[in-house]
Amino acid sequence: MPRYFIEVAYNGVAYSGFQVQENALTVQAEVEKALGVYFRQPFTLTGSSRTDAGVHALQNYFHVDTDISIPPQAAYNLNAILPADIAVKNIIHVSPEAHCRFDATSREYRYYVYNRKDPFLTDRAYFFPYPLDLEKLQAAAGILREYDDFTSFSKRNTQVKNFRCNIMESEWLAKDDSLVYYVKANRFLRGMVRGLVGTMLRVGRGKIDIPSFRAIIEGKNCIHADFSVPGHGLFLCAVNFDNGIADR
Repeated sequence: MPRYFIEVAYNGVAYSGFQVQENALTVQAEVEKALGVYFRQPFTLTGSSRTDAGVHALQNYFHVDTDISIPPQAAYNLNAILPADIAVKNIIHVSPEAHCRFDATSREYRYYVYNRKDPFLTDRAYFFPYPLDLEKLQAAAGILREYDDFTSFSKRNTQVKNFRCNIMESEWLAKDDSLVYYVKANRFLRGMVRGLVGTMLRVGRGKIDIPSFRAIIEGKNCIHADFSVPGHGLFLCAVNFDNGIADR
C-alpha cells in the first residue's frame, strides 16, 4: 500500500500535544479530521516526534498508508480546512518501508527566553526577567555533550526502555534581549529539553554551580532537575533523515 509523509508546522498553544489523546484537542486529531473531510474517509496517522502541550513545531511529520492518491497539491486543500494554527507544508510519496519516527536520524529544538517584557512574544518565548550569566549557561550546555544517559531529564511515566541520547550540538545563543538554547540529538526523552533549559537557567542565575549540575546529570533522578519552564517557549525546528525523504 502506498505510504505518504505529511510535513506539518503548528503553533501548539491551543493543543494538549501532538499525539491523539482521548477527550483532548491535539494536532494529530485536527490533521486526521481534515484528511477525512477532504477525502471523505477516515485516516489514522503515525507521528514522528511527539511534542507536549503548548509546544510549537516549524517541522514535524506524520506518515499514512492509503490506496488514495495524495498529490502534493492536496496540501492547499487541507490547509483550507485546517485551523489557522496548523499548516501542511508538504506531502511526499515514500516507499512502504519508510517510517517517519524510526527513520529519523536527528531532531533539533530551540527554546526561547526573553527578559524584557514584550507583548508579541507572550506565546512564543518564556519571559524570565532575571539576570543570567551567559558564560555559565554555555558551560552547562557544553557539559551535556560529555554524557549519554539523561535519566535525570526525563519525566516519569514514560514508556521508553532506555534513557540514552546522543547530543550532537548544544549551545546558548544571545540575540538582542533574548537567549536561545539550541540542541540537536538523535532522540529526546519526555520533557527532556524543558528539563535541560529549566536546570541550566538555575546555573545561569547562580542558584546551582557547575559541579552540582554535573551531579544532577550523574544522579539519574529527575526530582533534582527543573521542568518548570513553560511549553510555549519550545520549538521543534527540524526532523532530519539521512539522504532526505524523497529517496526513502
